[in-house]
Amino acid sequence: MMTRANEVTPINSTLGTAVAASNVQRSFNGRDVLKGVNLTIKGDEFVALLGRSGTGKSTLLRILGGLDADYEGDVLVPQRRAVVFQESRLIPWQRVLANVVLGLGTGNGGRAALKARGLEALGEVGLAEHAHDWPLTLSGGESQRVALARALVREPQLMLLDEPFGALDALTRIKMHALLQRLCARHRPAVLLVTHDVDEAILLADRAVVLVEGEIALDTRIDVEHPRDRSDPAFVELRNRLLKELGVQEVDARPSLLHTASDVETEFNNRYKQSFR
Repeated sequence: MMTRANEVTPINSTLGTAVAASNVQRSFNGRDVLKGVNLTIKGDEFVALLGRSGTGKSTLLRILGGLDADYEGDVLVPQRRAVVFQESRLIPWQRVLANVVLGLGTGNGGRAALKARGLEALGEVGLAEHAHDWPLTLSGGESQRVALARALVREPQLMLLDEPFGALDALTRIKMHALLQRLCARHRPAVLLVTHDVDEAILLADRAVVLVEGEIALDTRIDVEHPRDRSDPAFVELRNRLLKELGVQEVDARPSLLHTASDVETEFNNRYKQSFR
């Protein structure tokens, strides 16, 4: 039976569950992309979804976001959801504040209340002073912060992130990681992060889920103490375990072999990317 994510009875994530997906299947032109995926996410849980290109990560995210209804299986999700993509997808002919509140009704408070909500969200990402700027004047990191503000202003119970930091430079990505952690601690939505970056998954998430050819090959808790350090033996052990599930040769990225943490990240990412060529 076909079940559509935007037609099911929504979950109230305050009751402890934000996603309940059962036997989700999706095909494109006769090719099975998702093959009976079962996934549950708690109300304030942060889950990282890893996998090679073409394994169905973004397809699953789009289904949970109500952007793809042509699937089989059962999906229960909260009514309040927000999606952040790798591209900020800001409308260039609308100013920053207008982009943040785009599509929201004025409600009982009118336009003044809506503007205040938008400014508050921009303040949370450190961009209140850019409210009246044009999107094309923003840097890549600033654009992604606006995209996060646009998601947060909707007070989502489920936030879906599709490689939102993949196009950013390393230093900006580190800053965005810290910002995302602060925002999640404050708002406590459930989060599903699609990423190719194993280190990013371990740094941010409570659980790591690995998709291999449309099926979940691994679903594991990330039991690495905060603040998380790439040199922590538990971090390195989990990284190598995840890489193995992804079919990547294990990488010894101990800082003692390289000069700085930046060297470690660069070396690791270079080897990791090469494995997908």
